[in-house]
Amino acid sequence: MLLDTYGRVATDLRVSLTDRCNLRCTYCMPEEGLQWLQKTDLLSDDEIVRLIRIAVTRLGITEVRFTGGEPLLRPGLVGIVERCAALEPRPMMSLTTNGIGLKRTAQALKAAGLDRVNVSLDTLRPEVFKTLTRRDRHHDVIDGMAAARAAGLTPVKVNAVLMPGLNDDEAPDLLAWAVENAYELRFIEQMPLDAQHGWKRDGMITAGDILASLRTRFTLTEEGADERGSAPAERWLVDGGPATVGVIASVTRPFCGACDRTRLTADGQVRTCLFATEESDLRAALRSGAPDEEIARLWQVAMWGKKAGSGLDDPSFLQPDRPMSAIGG
Repeated sequence: MLLDTYGRVATDLRVSLTDRCNLRCTYCMPEEGLQWLQKTDLLSDDEIVRLIRIAVTRLGITEVRFTGGEPLLRPGLVGIVERCAALEPRPMMSLTTNGIGLKRTAQALKAAGLDRVNVSLDTLRPEVFKTLTRRDRHHDVIDGMAAARAAGLTPVKVNAVLMPGLNDDEAPDLLAWAVENAYELRFIEQMPLDAQHGWKRDGMITAGDILASLRTRFTLTEEGADERGSAPAERWLVDGGPATVGVIASVTRPFCGACDRTRLTADGQVRTCLFATEESDLRAALRSGAPDEEIARLWQVAMWGKKAGSGLDDPSFLQPDRPMSAIGG
C-alpha cells in the first residue's frame, strides 16, 4: 500500500497524460501558452499502463483519474483506458477534461471502459467563456457534456471556478442549469497553481462567498462528514435533494487530513500533493529496466514522505514552480 507517516493511505491515483491544453484559462496559464514538455520526456502509452498496473496490483490503488493539461489531446487515450479496464482488480476510471473533444470521443471512451467524466465549465455566458479561456469554444463544451451524458459517462460532474469581476455572480445560475440537466456541480476555490504566479488570497472568491450566493436562491442542507469520506468536496442537498452541489475549498477549508491521493505527472514524476515542491522520479527507473517491485518500492518511499498539509497557511508557503497543466488536476 501507499502509506504515509500520518496514517493516510493513498487509493486514488491522478495520472496526467499531457501538459498541453487547447484553452488558455486566465487562472492557469498565459495567453501565449507554456514551454511544453518534449515528446521524449513524456511517458509512453506502455509506460503509463505499466505504472497504473503496478499501482493497482501492488499498491492498493482502486481509482484512477486521467488528467492533463487536456487529456483528450493524448492520441493513445482510448487504448490506455481499454488496457487499464482489463486489469485485475479493475480500477474505477474517470477523466477530467475541458470538454472540447468529448462530442467525438465520449462513445469510444465509454466502450473502452471509462466510467465517468468531470468537465470544467466556469460560465454559462459564451462571451465570458471567451474572456476566461481566450477561446471561443463554449458551445463545444456544452455539446461535449451532453454527449458524455448520452454515452453513459455518468454522473457528469461540472467543475467551476469563480473569478472576481467575470463570473462571480453566476453561482445560482450555474446550479439551476446543472440541476436541470442532471449534472453534479462542484465549485472549486481558485488555487495558487497558475503559471504566472498571479494568485492572491485576498482577491479570490471563497467557499463562504459561493455558499452565500447560492443561498439567495436555494435551500442548502449539508450532507455531513460521514457522507463526504475522503472526497475533497463538501456537499449540500439542493432544496431537500436529491440534487447536490459541492464546494472544494482547498484554500479556506483544507481537507488534507483525509487525503487519499497520489499523483503522476506526464513525465513520470510522483507528486504527493498538488502544492508539493518536490517530486520523485519513476521515469528513470522505468527506462533503466527496473523491475516492478523496485518501482513499487520507490513509489512507497515517495508517499511515505508526504507532508501533513498543503502549507497554504504557512507564511513561508511557496507556490510550486510547475503549473497546474504540468502537475495534473
